[in-house]
Amino acid sequence: MGIADNKWVVGARPRTLPAALAPVLVGTAVAAGGNAVVAWRAAAALVVALALQVGVNYANDYQDGVRGTDRNRVGPIRLVATGLASPATVRRAALVSFGVAGLAGLALAAVVAPWLIAVGAACIAAAWAYTGGPRPYGYAGLGEMFVFVFFGVVAVTGSAYVQEGHLSALALGASVPVGLLATALLVVNNLRDRSGDDAAGKRTLAVRLGDRGTRVMYGGLVVGALVCPLGLAAAATPWALLALVAVPLAVAPVRRVMAGASGIDLVAVLGQTGRLQLVFAVGLAAGLWAR
Repeated sequence: MGIADNKWVVGARPRTLPAALAPVLVGTAVAAGGNAVVAWRAAAALVVALALQVGVNYANDYQDGVRGTDRNRVGPIRLVATGLASPATVRRAALVSFGVAGLAGLALAAVVAPWLIAVGAACIAAAWAYTGGPRPYGYAGLGEMFVFVFFGVVAVTGSAYVQEGHLSALALGASVPVGLLATALLVVNNLRDRSGDDAAGKRTLAVRLGDRGTRVMYGGLVVGALVCPLGLAAAATPWALLALVAVPLAVAPVRRVMAGASGIDLVAVLGQTGRLQLVFAVGLAAGLWAR
């Protein structure tokens, strides 16, 4: 089966999906901790997270494609830039994905708290405005901050809230390493595309920091995430240390980034970072669930 036959899977950028799965695992585990979990709420939260991630990937493909910033990009195939799909079709795929996220979110809001509708609307707006609209924040170097907030803090605390009905300090604390690793995924992506983005006038944080600064940031994000379980172990439960099972998976991507990996080599680092995030989240979730 050729690339064209898999274009929607490729366009969804599967390597980024751990960023959607990880916070739901951790947030649900925060709420569990000896309490019963409402399975359908966890499933709905996962649908929201995955649909938002896929939606932002399609939206980014569409928006960068029509702006022309994807013409010389290295890495996963872009549907619009390569002509595999029309801009209108990719835009529609993004909107459908956001619609799926919205419907799942409405179901949760109906039984948990109506104000969650506003949170969901903010998530969708942030996903679209990353590279869309007249002043996309991803072009201004703010993408990393928004990823940390929405795929870290909001996603983890939200997944816990739909189970517990309140915001906890543990959920906030657990959201930090999840957000740091989600941000590391974006940093690798933007490091890979730094030269092309700079030429296209896309002023990502990687463009602003430069090559060396971006590599140091990536290493700092990964190390920072791996240190967080120590704090969680001291403040909440020693079982949080189970997240450290992921430490060996951090060695290769950090070493490759700090050694100067570029171009297609960073596509492999993106996959390694996604695996690191997923294993870290599974370990942390197991520890929080066992407390």
